[in-house]
Amino acid sequence: MATGIAQIRRSVLTLALPVTVSSLLQRAEGIVAVFLVGGLGAVPIAAVGLGQLLAFIATTLVSGLSVGSNVVMAQLWGARRYDDAGQAARHFLGLSILISLGLLTFGLLVNGLAMELLGAQADVIQLALPYSNLIFLLIPFTILLQVLSSILQGTGDTKTPMYAMIVVNLLHIAIAIPLIYGHWGLPSLGINGAAIAVGIAEATGCLYLLTRCRPMLRHAHRFRFDLIRTIWHVGAPVSGERVVQQAGILLYTKIVLIYGTVAYAAHQVGLSIESLSFLPGYGFAIAAATMVGQSIGAGKYTRAKLETWEANRLAAYLMSTMGLVFFLFPYALLRAFTSDEAVVELGTLFLKIVALLQIPLALTMVVAGSLRGAGDTRFVMIATMIGMWGVRIPLAIVAGYWLSLGVFYVWLAMIADWTLRMALMLWRHRSERWRSIQVLRSSPT
Repeated sequence: MATGIAQIRRSVLTLALPVTVSSLLQRAEGIVAVFLVGGLGAVPIAAVGLGQLLAFIATTLVSGLSVGSNVVMAQLWGARRYDDAGQAARHFLGLSILISLGLLTFGLLVNGLAMELLGAQADVIQLALPYSNLIFLLIPFTILLQVLSSILQGTGDTKTPMYAMIVVNLLHIAIAIPLIYGHWGLPSLGINGAAIAVGIAEATGCLYLLTRCRPMLRHAHRFRFDLIRTIWHVGAPVSGERVVQQAGILLYTKIVLIYGTVAYAAHQVGLSIESLSFLPGYGFAIAAATMVGQSIGAGKYTRAKLETWEANRLAAYLMSTMGLVFFLFPYALLRAFTSDEAVVELGTLFLKIVALLQIPLALTMVVAGSLRGAGDTRFVMIATMIGMWGVRIPLAIVAGYWLSLGVFYVWLAMIADWTLRMALMLWRHRSERWRSIQVLRSSPT
């Protein structure tokens, strides 16, 4: 048994570490953008943060496709249905292109209105709107990069997406610096230069991943209604979950914005730093989803349970350690992003709060990943709705609008939200109701 656990631990780490690096590098694009404009003051930071927020909300609409591709690919791969896996991958790519074009159009139409509804100040909107429009024009590359990575991760290949993100980030930095500040004879484009650099870098990453996926796609030409149904049943609740989550974050952000630009800038910089722990949790969640999906596809349910708990343990160790760093050294971390002393002072409070969240976040993310790998995506959506809209938003409204308390109390609502989600996820997994969910149908003849 001990040997089996050690083998599972190695498998979890083998999958999770490249995903963690990939996720960290993917998020690093946004962090680098915030970092590069940090010396310009609170308004540019808030503008970049606002533009990134709207684009991120838009991409959540295809998150179901991304997660669905991982789950379906993992179970097909575990069942050794490789031809079906190729067909599924081709369908994922086609759907992602169609959806991304729709999001591009929609984003360009509603950007300005969304910023006004959020309550952003006029000087922030003036900077954020051109930046956000550029981000939306380039969003097909962002979505394709995400879906292609999920396809490969579902097969157990987590290293190739990591290599792609290394290329993307190095290229992004090399292009962004001269475009933002006008070095090497290039025009000084400010925060718009950061958006252009992201687009060029992600397009390059997409081309690389497509070349690696080509052998899988070569013989996949038939249209499969059964795969479309499977994608819908698995992916729709995930998209619903992400819409619920991001709609809540949108309202939550609006509540934070009533405290002014400094509070929002502190919030944004704090989230960028906190993502250093959040993304390893995401890495272990993807590892859990992939391993559990493959184990269920092969009919190995006991192994799926062991994989979940081992991923949980490793994620909790890592994220609690990083939480300790956030709590003990918030000032030093914040000063690396901005010299605005008001932002640093308020951001210190935010980092201490998120430090307390690390274990609930770790357990929630990994168990949710495991449930998604089993196809139990509807429950994850329900738990997200309860935590965000039943706990966080009501508490934030009471603290911010009714009692007029400081932003510190609005931030505290996050702790109650994630603690409840953790409890719900653990209960669901222990109930083993996920074992009765059937993701795959018989392969058509």
